[in-house]
Amino acid sequence: MTTSTSSRTLKSALAYVGGLGSPSKMPCYSYGISASRCNTGGKLQKVEGSVCADCYACKGMYQFSVVKEAHERRYESLFLPHWAENMAFIINRKKMTYFRWHDSGDIQGMQHLLNIVKVADETPNCQHWLPTKELSLINRYLDTFGEFPANLLVRVSAPIIDAKPVGGVTHTSTVHRNDSPFGQVCPAPTQGGKCESCRACWDKGVPNVSYHHH
Repeated sequence: MTTSTSSRTLKSALAYVGGLGSPSKMPCYSYGISASRCNTGGKLQKVEGSVCADCYACKGMYQFSVVKEAHERRYESLFLPHWAENMAFIINRKKMTYFRWHDSGDIQGMQHLLNIVKVADETPNCQHWLPTKELSLINRYLDTFGEFPANLLVRVSAPIIDAKPVGGVTHTSTVHRNDSPFGQVCPAPTQGGKCESCRACWDKGVPNVSYHHH
């Protein structure tokens, strides 16, 4: 495994972190682990009417063995000592301008969050979007450190379909099905399921993004 900057290559760094995802909807690379590893989401999967009860990341292509194996490699890489350095190296080497955290899965704990923050700090030319349901973890971080890096936008997701945005945080997301959406609506359903030119999820000027249940 790569342990020093002098011996690091793009190939070795990708192997170290378990590779990246490239969702067809996204305008950028992503990093995901199995939704079965979600802490809060795992509990919500058993709650009728929650956004996790029919999680998109628990069906479809996410159930292919090759995807499951990739998710497991990435999960195991989270505990390696140079994970953050290798992630930052990849993003900088590929000259990424946008990055999406967790198209599947969620933050595993404070050290995981701190490592994501370190990646953001070391990739100032890239805008990071981190959606999460780990509200208590986010609040613990903010109570301790005050704010996230300027290029890391954390959106706390509402746990229930058609619920209001989570209070007490500056950036959120919701899921609408029967009721009117809150804030800016994700245009992907009208654009072939793709972001196209929209970057609302990364935009600090957009307090809440509402996604149509899918």
